[in-house]
Amino acid sequence: MNIKFYLLIVVLLMLVSQTSKPELVAAPLKVAIIGLSHSHVHGILGRPDKGDLEIIAIVEPNKDLAQRFSNDYGYSMKIVFNSMKEMLTKVKPEAVLGFGSIYEHLEIVKTFAPLGIHVMVEKPLAVSLEHAKQMKELAEKYNIQLLTNYETTWYATNHEAYSMVDSGMIGDLRKIVVHDGHKGPKEIGVNKEFLEWLTDPILNGGGALTDFGCYGANLITWFNQGEKPESVVAVTQTIKPEVYPQVDDEATIILTYPKMQGIIQASWNWPISRKDIEIYGKQGYVICDNNRDLRYRLNESDSEHYEKFGERKSPYNDPFSMFAAVVRNQIKLPVYDLSSLENNMIVMEILEAAKESAKTGKVVSLKK
Repeated sequence: MNIKFYLLIVVLLMLVSQTSKPELVAAPLKVAIIGLSHSHVHGILGRPDKGDLEIIAIVEPNKDLAQRFSNDYGYSMKIVFNSMKEMLTKVKPEAVLGFGSIYEHLEIVKTFAPLGIHVMVEKPLAVSLEHAKQMKELAEKYNIQLLTNYETTWYATNHEAYSMVDSGMIGDLRKIVVHDGHKGPKEIGVNKEFLEWLTDPILNGGGALTDFGCYGANLITWFNQGEKPESVVAVTQTIKPEVYPQVDDEATIILTYPKMQGIIQASWNWPISRKDIEIYGKQGYVICDNNRDLRYRLNESDSEHYEKFGERKSPYNDPFSMFAAVVRNQIKLPVYDLSSLENNMIVMEILEAAKESAKTGKVVSLKK
């Protein structure tokens, strides 16, 4: 046989072998939803099927709520259970997602961590620093992932701003101002089940300070690469006591660092909904107006530049894709990442100090 012809046959056979070899695709992560009252649950129930998650169970004792969402999203009521204990007699998920009150986060971790089941909760991590410490201890003891989800984690503008700060484009940080909130949960029409615990000081841990103050604490901790503030001072008000008699609806928190300040403005009184951040360096600034629009000025002689962004690349554009990737060890989160336990323990220290400051009228120092 001609040697060239023989080599051609060998190459063709190798190509056929490679193209016909089936790709190994990871099975969907089997997850359970714990609670349906948090309106952010619509994010996973209404999510297009990407093949990375399979909802195998829902824990929700409020059957009216569960049926209402079943009608909207088409899941079977056969996968709905009254309690976490009841669910575990039937199925064992690989991971769970908490969408109930913030107070319930500790019980979720107490239930699932000893079973090696990973947990993601909606922001903030816990209602108190004491709850958070117990959750951290359990997560570390049983070697599970314990992540916290914030809407602003998925903003491409925030990540671009972080890169600009990290590369020194605006100089050393001097001030970060974070604005978060809306007209108020009742005013924007959140579902009644959500409103009941969101305005309860025990079940939510506070009002606007907890609900929206956590965003700023999370982002400022990230921009400072995990550095704690030296001190925290906060002022809270209840401007609408007839609507929110038990909790604050207005909060301003000031964080002091050795060479910069962080200012968190959390409100249920904004005339329009907002989640934006202003970052000022020694020589320039960058402002993220929302998840898509960013503007910056690198120095005094520079003009202001505008950029528009789309979604980040998967799995960094979606909390559930990222959660699945972390659990599957496909990605590893950096220390003090926005979703990380390390970052969110500092968030809880800041929120706890802010509550104490607002109550006593004093500046609260944080232990290093």
